[in-house]
Amino acid sequence: MAADSSKIPAWPAWRQLANGDPVGLGASAFSPRSRALKARINEADRAVGSVCPYCGVGCGQQVYVKDGKILDIEGDYDSPISRGCLCPKGAATMQLVTGTHRVKTVLYRRPYGTRWEEIPLERALDLVARRVQKTRDDTWEDQHEKGHPLRRTLGIASLGGATLDNEENYLIKKLFSSLGVVQVENQARI
Repeated sequence: MAADSSKIPAWPAWRQLANGDPVGLGASAFSPRSRALKARINEADRAVGSVCPYCGVGCGQQVYVKDGKILDIEGDYDSPISRGCLCPKGAATMQLVTGTHRVKTVLYRRPYGTRWEEIPLERALDLVARRVQKTRDDTWEDQHEKGHPLRRTLGIASLGGATLDNEENYLIKKLFSSLGVVQVENQARI
């Protein structure tokens, strides 16, 4: 039987002896702070089933929401695909959505520049579009030397990063294919 916790010293070894818990796995393992701890998901209004966006496996996720804001994202134990497990990317989905460390402005470093500068998103998109158009025009192959149609460029290639989800990879593939780019791959498949 556990002793009255108000009369037991705070030192864990004394709590273990007083509570008859020599290995420290029972009540003596708890402090007032650890007793007050509770899971973030206890505050959730609802849990919404979802699928991890990172690769083609389709691991199940539970998204815990309170007042329209995400509290936590965990593996879905009812998923026949992942049975509650998530890889490191899937386990970090919450940070992708809510991370305060994410850069939310466009940073640009001029050619031969030594520092980054913030530029408006519209300017960055214009720079990228102009460079893609110029490269495509300069490297366009309309037909083979024997007259077979090619309609492609080998001057542009795309390797999508690990944080791109399936939908983003789908749209990137469609965009680059429409530009005549044939070298399109994403890291989720590698």
